[in-house]
Amino acid sequence: MSIQTPTGRYCYGHGRLYPIGNNGWLISETAPQYKPSFELNKQVVQKAEGYGLEFALSMIKLRGFGGKTEFWDHNLESFTLMAGLAAVTSKIKLFASTAILTLPPALVARMASTIDSIAPGRFGVNIVTGWAKNEYTQMDLWPGDAYFGYRYDYGAEYVSVMRDLWENGTSDFKGKYFTMDDCKLSPQPSKVEIVAAGQSAKGMAFAAEHADYNFVMGVGINTPLAFSDGAETLVKAAKQAGRDVGAYVLFMIIADETDEKAMARWEHLRSGVDADALAWMADQGSKDTAADDTSTAKHINLPQGAVNFNMGTLVGSYETVARMLDDVANIEGVKGIMMTFDDFLEGLDTFGQKVQPLMQCRQSKLALAAE
Repeated sequence: MSIQTPTGRYCYGHGRLYPIGNNGWLISETAPQYKPSFELNKQVVQKAEGYGLEFALSMIKLRGFGGKTEFWDHNLESFTLMAGLAAVTSKIKLFASTAILTLPPALVARMASTIDSIAPGRFGVNIVTGWAKNEYTQMDLWPGDAYFGYRYDYGAEYVSVMRDLWENGTSDFKGKYFTMDDCKLSPQPSKVEIVAAGQSAKGMAFAAEHADYNFVMGVGINTPLAFSDGAETLVKAAKQAGRDVGAYVLFMIIADETDEKAMARWEHLRSGVDADALAWMADQGSKDTAADDTSTAKHINLPQGAVNFNMGTLVGSYETVARMLDDVANIEGVKGIMMTFDDFLEGLDTFGQKVQPLMQCRQSKLALAAE
């Protein structure tokens, strides 16, 4: 994922989140309003690939937040979407998300192997342990609130079963939550990487032991380095585990010709916040009473995590945004930035044509793409 640049910095991977749910990642009445579709996602991923982005990820959401915008009430399914997108791309890496309470690990391992046969070496799995209880109670799949306390132990066994099958073609794993009896998988895939998103100490420890990358949430507006404590925690946990686990930092990008124009766009988006959808999200986040202040459940209720759901935001001119992204590249442990935009197609064009050429950390990548 990394290429050494002449300046000694790294040309880290850039990726993006797909519009798999309606309205993207903005909980706002003044944001673009649209339903998800395969055609939209195909256009987005092909643009991303054309601009040299290295990876893309689709979330899994099983129940939306409601409100006037019906936020995330309309969603595609992650693995079937990514299988389709794998067939219409040739370079970009694709991550699908599994809500681990809904799909057995042996089945997900086979699904991953199938998509790897469509896009060899270009597929990975994002582990979603689950923080929104109602996503699962609606299907009678919620094991009880005690799950909040053992979800990472459950996730550890889940990943262990998948890795057994991917690496050995068989699993006899015996754990507290999963028991395999000469379970088989063939054909085996090429390397399938794992992404996690734990923000608490337990979540980071899980990622350090079992993932290749972990999301670290950007924080605030135009504070590109505010996530660095989270990256440091991940680096320390990975060193303790004796593994190399990279941070994928999550940001929304609002870029325009000038700082003033970009900020005006951001304030317009903020002015339309869907309070009812936000209230549902806050209620779901409060269910995990044992969550610490760094957990996803608590982080989503912070003011800066409201309009754009759980991520930092970089707002400014093309030059300003490029400079902030370069600053992110210098933080130890960062191996990628997962970006999203207010308008996906327009935002990708703006990033690819206006912002990326100004980024020092992307120069070697652009030079390779031009050869």
